[in-house]
Amino acid sequence: MIRRPDYLLLSLLAAIVAVGFVILTSASGPVAFQKFGDAYWYVKHQAIFGLIPGLFLFWISARLDYRVWRRLATPILIVSLALLAAVFLPGIGAEWGTTRSWINIGGYSFQPAEFTKLALLAYMAAWFDRRGERGFIDLSQGLLGFLAVLGLASIMIMLQPDLGSFSVIGTMAVIVYFVAGAPWSHLAGLAVGGVALIGALIKAAPYRAARFMTFLHPELDPRGVGYHINQALLAIGSGGIVGLGLGHSRQKYLYLPEVVSDSIFAVMAEELGFILTLAFLVLAAALILRCASIARRAPDRFGRLLVAGVCGWIFAQTIFNIGSMVGLLPLTGLPLPFVSYGGSALMVTLAAMGMVVNVSGQAVETVYKKG
Repeated sequence: MIRRPDYLLLSLLAAIVAVGFVILTSASGPVAFQKFGDAYWYVKHQAIFGLIPGLFLFWISARLDYRVWRRLATPILIVSLALLAAVFLPGIGAEWGTTRSWINIGGYSFQPAEFTKLALLAYMAAWFDRRGERGFIDLSQGLLGFLAVLGLASIMIMLQPDLGSFSVIGTMAVIVYFVAGAPWSHLAGLAVGGVALIGALIKAAPYRAARFMTFLHPELDPRGVGYHINQALLAIGSGGIVGLGLGHSRQKYLYLPEVVSDSIFAVMAEELGFILTLAFLVLAAALILRCASIARRAPDRFGRLLVAGVCGWIFAQTIFNIGSMVGLLPLTGLPLPFVSYGGSALMVTLAAMGMVVNVSGQAVETVYKKG
């Protein structure tokens, strides 16, 4: 029976999206004016190509019974893999920096990796829901099948290459696998294999190796490979306890690279200071914990896995972005959910949150038990 959606979840989501637009407006002004002659260019594009279609998809997915995604999971995954392949087609695929991660049609750009996160999540939730506990006894039905699908999507993403999206998808997949009831031996093997794979990927590409060395020793080459992290740390440190004030960041004036995407958290910390930035982190944590609570109360296994995956997705991407800005993790080029510029990311993440809202409207009072 469908009841009222979780209004606390809706309030937290609305608040974090609003904060995101305020921070983006402030952070993007100088670079937008320098590139386009319009200080509000990034905000306008985020609203037109991210927020408006995102709210439309949020409305659809919030009203559509989430069980529909179980039937559509396979076709959606096939479409997402086709879109990942399309980035390599001449005239369709577009480059941004060192990656070829975009599809550009008629002046509109879209990042298929963002759609793949949602498609892969729905497929994995449906996969483990159909197989139940027997999927962990028979390796061909559980771990190996899981790795085959995950590996195919991961290979196509790494060919772009996009280590950030690969890291988020891998983390999200492991969380879904864990919630589905995976044995600890499987999870330990995945952890070891994942660390080894990431190490091999870092070693295989010189620019990744340089990023990793910068993570270990940010003081080295502050005007070269260490420039980004040093400028981010300078921005965060300059904010102090109360910040320089909204709109008064100095680092956003073309000193801090990728100020509207990867580095937007550093601008937030510089302008708002430790106290208000901590308040934002509490808001983000509350949203993630509310999703986890809805997952526990989902009426069936598929809903539980779907919401747990969304929860893990937002958690992983938030941790990877903020961790890289404060020097706890290597730079991965990931946007901060609901805050960074990126229409594809905002649109797809809002669609995913709509699914969570739909599950919340059917949540039960007792915790769902596996089996």
